[in-house]
Amino acid sequence: SQGIWHGQQSWDGVASLAKGVAPHEVGRGLAGDPEDLQSRYIEAVVNGVMVVCLYLPNGNPAPGPKFDYKLKWFERLIQRGAELIETGVPVVMAGDFNVMPTEIDVYKPERWVTDALFRPETREAFHRLVAQGWTDSLRTMHPDERIYTFWDYFRNAFGRDAGLRIDHLLLSPSLAGALKAADVDREVRGREKPSDHAPTWIELDLTK
Repeated sequence: SQGIWHGQQSWDGVASLAKGVAPHEVGRGLAGDPEDLQSRYIEAVVNGVMVVCLYLPNGNPAPGPKFDYKLKWFERLIQRGAELIETGVPVVMAGDFNVMPTEIDVYKPERWVTDALFRPETREAFHRLVAQGWTDSLRTMHPDERIYTFWDYFRNAFGRDAGLRIDHLLLSPSLAGALKAADVDREVRGREKPSDHAPTWIELDLTK
């Protein structure tokens, strides 16, 4: 595998890895805030497809400065999303968006109404992004299923299946017809000393 990454000494960092070919970096960081130094966004081209890897801010506690930063970051992402859609190039926008788009994406929605990941402002921003023409690949392949990508380390969340769907792979219009499969390797979350996120993936048929 070969890869590129954009990281820093803290929690933040994004990367793109590819087998048999080197990802070609075409951008890092989002425009619109020269004072934003957090490593949360990178763009690369792999086999003719642009892969956007992002780590959207958590935003808690909300309301507060961290939530304000999250919403401003989201607006910059929406602006970049519109630019990418306009180019017509095939794009996969993937990463931890730190948003549960709908009530089916969280195990007990009534407990999350004040959380930055589920507040109406956060969900509204995500829906505005998707409405540009992006395909939510996991939800497209599992339209009515409670399918999660994240389980907290506390209170036996994985054992209780008290999960959240916060990791998303969005497809630009020119890739929507190429989607063959999308799923979560949830068994990985049950291994010893796992990440609290499970691998979330898609399969595309680029001949279509």
